[in-house]
Amino acid sequence: MKCMVRLQVLPSRMCLNRIDQISIHSRNAVFRDFVFVSITYRIALVETFCICYHAFMEELVKIQTLRQKYASVKKVLHERGRRIWAATEAQQLGWGGISLVEKAIGMSHTTIRRGLREIQVDKVNDLFPEQSRLPGGGRKKLTEHYPDVPDALESLIDPVMRGDPESPLRWTCKSTRLLANELNRQGYDISASTVGSLLRELEYSLQGNKKTREGTDHPDRNEQFLYINDQVKRFLQSGQPVISVDTKKKENLGNFSNKGREYCPKGKSVETNMHDFPNKELGKAIPYGVYDIGRNEGWVNIGITHDTAQFAANSIRRWWTRMGRYRFPRATRLLMTADAGGSDGYTLRLWKLELQKLATFMGVNITVCHFPPGTSKWNKIEHRLFSFITQNWRGRPLYDLTTVVNLISNTTTSKGLIVKSAVDTKVYPKGIIVTDDELATIKLKPHHFHGEWNYTIKK
Repeated sequence: MKCMVRLQVLPSRMCLNRIDQISIHSRNAVFRDFVFVSITYRIALVETFCICYHAFMEELVKIQTLRQKYASVKKVLHERGRRIWAATEAQQLGWGGISLVEKAIGMSHTTIRRGLREIQVDKVNDLFPEQSRLPGGGRKKLTEHYPDVPDALESLIDPVMRGDPESPLRWTCKSTRLLANELNRQGYDISASTVGSLLRELEYSLQGNKKTREGTDHPDRNEQFLYINDQVKRFLQSGQPVISVDTKKKENLGNFSNKGREYCPKGKSVETNMHDFPNKELGKAIPYGVYDIGRNEGWVNIGITHDTAQFAANSIRRWWTRMGRYRFPRATRLLMTADAGGSDGYTLRLWKLELQKLATFMGVNITVCHFPPGTSKWNKIEHRLFSFITQNWRGRPLYDLTTVVNLISNTTTSKGLIVKSAVDTKVYPKGIIVTDDELATIKLKPHHFHGEWNYTIKK
């Protein structure tokens, strides 16, 4: 009733409300249509996503399968075999197969298409099993593009003999990288790996220095070798001692690196000093060796001052006191082979004077045979004793004299080498002069053959 009154009183306002009701109804209808269309669109989107996801998963499965197949056959296939295998798989997959194979194994689509063409025109059987390409196929060798590149390379490696003495690489390390850079500068398009291959074709290889040159050979070099060999045989046959003597290389004491490698736990190698500056407190070790040729035994006297003739003679005296006199209780003669130079060289007066004192002390005649100049490596002690000592302490720092003695004393070989060692703390001064009167007291008798090299000092 109240509404009726209001409508009668305000007819214009009623019209307006009616219009609003009609508008609201229209808007609701449009909204319902929009909601229906929106739901339908969403359903279509979900269906499309499901289809795409299913296709994507199928592609992933195919790619994974192809990768597993390729991993199992690629090790036994050469270039042509891999190409034909990839083309066959792409052909079996049908549309999109080339792209799938390319994604799976990383082979170029052009290579796969080439394999397909070979299958279609039946070119597979035109090649022998070991061939990958038709005759003439592939990139040409560098020497065909640059026929003179071998000569250019050799001129850089050996500039004095084959090329320009003013070569830019004469005074540098000739690595393949530097050689390739220099050849590129000269106009050759070449890489370091190709330089390495070319060097191997030219029969070049990395080599270290070879110690073979001994200087000027003495005319009687071989005759002296034969004479020494004859003397050694005579002494050994008569049961007399024969020793080889020499001084080993001086060694710095301390935490210094030593050449060679030794087994250690992974990542726990022995850490040593960066520099090899001598330790003044620890000093150096001077090993003087005496090797018994007949019994395969050695004695090493470790000096700490100077390598002099007195030190050499005292080392032999200590060998005789510790080992020699017990091995040869009835010895009347002693043969000694030594180098031409050093502390026991044949030109040293002090060496011969000390030998006279040693012969008197031992009560035996001492015969000495020196090797010719430049032939010290022929001395037996070098490769019968010193070489094995070096092997035994490879990769081990010589921290102190105790370490040196222990490593030397524990040196053995499969042939039963026995080595003993001790430290000689005696001080041996340098610069001792032997007078003519002292030299005259030496009972030295030169041999008929090269008396300066071969002589006997009587007790």
